Amino acid sequence: MKIVLINPPHTAIGSRIPDDHLPPLGLLAVGGPLIDDGHAVRLVDAEFGPMAIPDIVSHVGDPDLVLIGHSGSTSAHPTACAIAQAIKAVKPGIRIVYGGVFPTYHWREVLAETEAFDVLVRGEGEETMRRLAAALDNGGALGSVPGIAFRSEAGEIVATPPMQAISDLDDYRIGWELIDHRRYSYWGGKRAVVLQFSRGCPHLCNYCGQRGFWTRWRHRSPVLFAREIARLYREEGVELINLADENPTSSPKAWLAFLEAMIAENVPVQIVGSTRADDIVRDADILHLYRKAGVVRWLLGMENTDEATLALIKKGGGKAKDREAIRLLRQHDILSMATWVVGFEEEKLSDLWRGFRQLLAYDPDQIQALYVTPHRWTPFFRIARSRQVIEADIRKWDYKHQVLQMRHLHPAVLLAAVKLIEVAIQARPKALMRVLFHRDRQQRHSMRWYTQMGRRVWVHEIFEFLFRRRHLKAGPSLEAFWGAPQDAEEESMLRPARRAKSLDAAE
Repeated sequence: MKIVLINPPHTAIGSRIPDDHLPPLGLLAVGGPLIDDGHAVRLVDAEFGPMAIPDIVSHVGDPDLVLIGHSGSTSAHPTACAIAQAIKAVKPGIRIVYGGVFPTYHWREVLAETEAFDVLVRGEGEETMRRLAAALDNGGALGSVPGIAFRSEAGEIVATPPMQAISDLDDYRIGWELIDHRRYSYWGGKRAVVLQFSRGCPHLCNYCGQRGFWTRWRHRSPVLFAREIARLYREEGVELINLADENPTSSPKAWLAFLEAMIAENVPVQIVGSTRADDIVRDADILHLYRKAGVVRWLLGMENTDEATLALIKKGGGKAKDREAIRLLRQHDILSMATWVVGFEEEKLSDLWRGFRQLLAYDPDQIQALYVTPHRWTPFFRIARSRQVIEADIRKWDYKHQVLQMRHLHPAVLLAAVKLIEVAIQARPKALMRVLFHRDRQQRHSMRWYTQMGRRVWVHEIFEFLFRRRHLKAGPSLEAFWGAPQDAEEESMLRPARRAKSLDAAE
């Protein structure tokens, strides 16, 4: 079959402000197995431009099947839906498949609201899309394909039993041939890709929209993963690897094996990603290997500096480890970016002031302020179900916009406080000295790029708030807006079969 993969243009601030674009890993991961099965696969990456919907339709051509998916699943849904409807209006015979975190859980609502999507993929897409493409190509029954939702011939919306999560991530290759690596960059022009060493997370944070989607934490072969990174550097000139993992360092043994394999490959790539402060403190004795392997920045999901809030969201860890992790990273010339989540219902200005003082004590290299954004399939949604929604445009549900009303703070007050805190943290003399005079030239480059992007995003957020946003004054409750809590269905797939796997064998 002729199959076109579409990466919708994302409306999120973080996608539109930078001049850099990263490859759509999810679509490439699905594309590789489809190519290996003999299908003619092509990618339309509408992030470049960004492409207008009529242009996307014209670039689609006349395939047998279109697959739409985006990593920013919830906030990208309206755009994905508009693209599908536009394609169907012009070429009604093309079958359209939709995948990602949002359709995995909202499959009933998505299929009910539009007939533009023929099939939804629920959970991981590699094996499901192989089976679905084979069934569509050979006239097989869709009901025989696990992990999908569709309309029956009678018009009934049905879902097949869940697919089993992949037990060996190395069984499926990424379709790198679908992209021109010269078009993709990060950190101010460095040729870059997105990769996953692992999927899932073993921790129990109750707000996380990814934990249940991946079902169980699994990792790739450390040796094969390092070998793939080295090949991308040597053959494609890739300089920077952005790890999309929720928590790549979960297994000390597997992570150490990866670091040693990367050091053995001896390629000068830079690696950035996110992890937990606990793991950094745990690995204090081997952080020199992190840096030698190429790790240059970690985003640390600290979420909040208030112990009661951390307990509410079941984050685990604590302030002492957060502070120590940042100190250890700086000692090894690894940049730290601390995420700080605001918008919890009972927060007051005094709480934000305390958080600001705590961030000063942490002394991170960079901070990223986010707004609490509940997902219907997480336990936190049940806690927040009665809160009032003030942002009905789900394109704004991207963690960079306040979407729920607070009891004590007006949205304008919260925005002003957050923007002032960001400036105060990033513009401290100590922070500016690192940006201007960091002893590592590459780290100076990355910090200056991030500072420039942050400044542009900062201005954009204020302008948008003042002139482009209209918060609901009497909005619905969260439950009325999205529907009943769905945490009983949090795990999107069946648990993978356990497989013994050597950490150092090239399997």
